[in-house]
Amino acid sequence: MWKKEDAKSQGVAENSSAAPGLGTSQSSDSSNSFSGSSRAAASISQGIKIKGEVTGTEDLFVDGVVEGKLNLTANCCLTVGPNGNVKADLIAREIIVRGRVEGKVTARDKLQIGSTGQITGEVQTDRLAIEDGAILRGKVEAGKQVKPAENRTLDSKTAAAAAAATTSLGSGTAAD
Repeated sequence: MWKKEDAKSQGVAENSSAAPGLGTSQSSDSSNSFSGSSRAAASISQGIKIKGEVTGTEDLFVDGVVEGKLNLTANCCLTVGPNGNVKADLIAREIIVRGRVEGKVTARDKLQIGSTGQITGEVQTDRLAIEDGAILRGKVEAGKQVKPAENRTLDSKTAAAAAAATTSLGSGTAAD
């Protein structure tokens, strides 16, 4: 209430102070969402070395050394910073790599490899983004996977179409 009185005492500035007040609440809302994720984000900073299994339900930033397994459930994002050196299997909804990773990388939604990022191993994700300068060595499976029931239906239709095409081509080739 005191803000309105301050605005009224300023006269013309009332409208301009109302807009920044709204802007402030919007920016504080967006900063709250950022600070909420920052507050929720855990960090393994440079100089820290962990051996073993790390599991969690919060975002994680790794700029140190991790050996073993990193498994983040729910809607978590795992970021390997530019100083990060990870020799582990990684599982998270979204994974961003700006450092070095060796192992199996499973990003349920998206994997992003920055220009300083290096991955050696197996990669499985729905979406893959690789910046210039990034290094990726190993097996890659990208894209949405087809459900087994749909896969069988598609295979039988495809097989029937392929058999018909082969029969047509086979008789056409024999005639030549």
